[in-house]
Amino acid sequence: MNLFNLTLKLNGFPLEKAKRELAKIVSLSEDDFSIDLEKKKNEIVNYHLQNNTFYKDLIGNKSIENWTEIPVMKKIHFQKPLQERLSKGYTKKNVYINKTSGSSGDPMVFAKDKFCHALIWVNIMRRFQWYGLDFNHSWQARFYGMPLDFVANTQLRLKDFLSHRYRFNIFDFSDAAMRKMVAKFRRTKFDYINGYTNSIVLLAKYLQKNDLYLDAICPSLKVCIVTSEMLLDDDKKLLEERFRIPIINEYGSAELDIIALENPEGVWKINSETLFVEILDEEDQVLPYGQEGRIVVTSLYNKAHPMIRYEVGDVGVLDEKSSLQNPILKKLIGRTNDVAILPSGKKSPGMTFYSITKRLFDDDGNVKEFVITQTKLDTFEIDYTSSHELSAKEIAEIERVLSQFLESNLKYIFSRKEKIERSKSGKLKQFKSLI
Repeated sequence: MNLFNLTLKLNGFPLEKAKRELAKIVSLSEDDFSIDLEKKKNEIVNYHLQNNTFYKDLIGNKSIENWTEIPVMKKIHFQKPLQERLSKGYTKKNVYINKTSGSSGDPMVFAKDKFCHALIWVNIMRRFQWYGLDFNHSWQARFYGMPLDFVANTQLRLKDFLSHRYRFNIFDFSDAAMRKMVAKFRRTKFDYINGYTNSIVLLAKYLQKNDLYLDAICPSLKVCIVTSEMLLDDDKKLLEERFRIPIINEYGSAELDIIALENPEGVWKINSETLFVEILDEEDQVLPYGQEGRIVVTSLYNKAHPMIRYEVGDVGVLDEKSSLQNPILKKLIGRTNDVAILPSGKKSPGMTFYSITKRLFDDDGNVKEFVITQTKLDTFEIDYTSSHELSAKEIAEIERVLSQFLESNLKYIFSRKEKIERSKSGKLKQFKSLI
């Protein structure tokens, strides 16, 4: 039974109409696609200017003559009740409503009209078919957050069952919890893993510590798709070694869609079917392919709520081989606000800082997880979980290497924790600055 499709249809999402639209999009020639894209961009802007007071107020009296003059939308623009942001004819009762996790700031409530949401799902299903996955029949081992109160948790468990998913508790990675996790894999014919990078990496570390391999425990597994948090090269190698299945990168945004998914050839293909992705500099100017900048995305089909030139909050690079129909994400660098600013004025990307520290910690495998917080210009707090506390010698060596990488005379405060606190969604923010 196609329970997943049936559930969407019963909730009013027009899947058949969405399938027809997607078939049209993917059948276009490159020239026709370029023409259609310009048409779609103009249509969505004009629709919201005519039907959305919130967006009309945002644009103001500005005369828009070309696409690059359209203001960039930021999360701060959405800090008002959802009802005030919906287009004419849409209410909370006839749209899909959700909210962001809030891992990079305050959660943001957003809406999508039902056709837009249906189109998103049929496109996700099409892309997951690259790996022989069918949402109606393939069982997913899901590593996402969950509500802990009984009623909400029970509702989510039912939704997961109808969607062929089993959701693991990512708030507990004790050895006892990990043994139960492995036992569940042993007795369940999962087809794929999908979820937060850091949680899945912790499973791989447990397998490594106990000399186990996931494909031997669960031979039905085909692929592992990681999302939400950066997948560092060393972690990808560990996952490949311990899972012995393809490890695939997904990059998405709840308020938009899957933005990019790695294909079987290892190419990070941008979703050009429902989105338009740009890379901008600090002055909001479009950068050529190959240059690093802020990722800005337009939802081409969401009529309920404008997401036009929306700044996701990440920095990335589009490959030089990209085209309008076939854009390729060459590199995802991290959050725009994850930057360490040092007393000398030097700036260091938080994820680069994190990856250097991680390599130092991974030398003997003692440290399981850690987060770095910059509390002052010259002070960094490093909270970590480990089998045993770091010695003074180990801390001195870490400080020495970090001084070479960053600059001298910085203070590092190391604190061993029983466990690292995650956000309510279960995400782990690896680096943050409080200055």
